Amino acid sequence: MLVLTNLPDRDAAEQLANAVIEQKVAACVNILGACTSVYRWHGAVEHAGEIPLLIKTTGARYAALEAVIRRLHPYELPEIIAVPLAQGLPGYLQWVAKETQEG
Repeated sequence: MLVLTNLPDRDAAEQLANAVIEQKVAACVNILGACTSVYRWHGAVEHAGEIPLLIKTTGARYAALEAVIRRLHPYELPEIIAVPLAQGLPGYLQWVAKETQEG
């Protein structure tokens, strides 16, 4: 499963990435380059600089990952979007499953 979220700055992105890896709710996090997000919030169009994260996990660990993101994310309503994987390199997917096993 691929989970997407955005953080307001690089420090927050790195802190969240480290936390989800340390807590074994994700196997890998890609911290992407800064982007500009345009969205409507409380009736106004906003423009914000953000740092996107691509988080790799399993369906079995999604709920725990979401809980960590919600607890540590600085936004009132963080973007958390999970995309199931239709296919992937079997060895890589096995590694993701191994790295996110509880215990």
